[in-house]
Amino acid sequence: MERHSLTDQQWRRIEHYFPENGKRGEQWKEHRLMVDGILWVLKTGVPWRDLPERFGPWQTVYDRFRLWTQNGIWDRILRELQTVTNIEGEIDWTLFCIDGSNIRAHRCAAGAKKKSGAFRTR
Repeated sequence: MERHSLTDQQWRRIEHYFPENGKRGEQWKEHRLMVDGILWVLKTGVPWRDLPERFGPWQTVYDRFRLWTQNGIWDRILRELQTVTNIEGEIDWTLFCIDGSNIRAHRCAAGAKKKSGAFRTR
């Protein structure tokens, strides 16, 4: 098993969320391979274009990620995993903290030189 790939047990737990293959037209690439490619990018933080070739074309993996995001598949998977692991007592909710704020201090708070003297008048 690759370092960033799902185990068989992990895959069995979520595979039912992904659409079935077999409709008319071109068949989808294997969902598990796409999920492993998505996880590889998310875990390593590299640009999509640097995805290793073993996962297939980066654009295919990215398009699948976007489609499943728009369809809410990732949200449903997260809700189920949180529910199940919470029931099993495996989640410590005090560890969750998400802060996307960005607060910039004024330059004088960062030790900038202060103006000296009084204001000039004309």
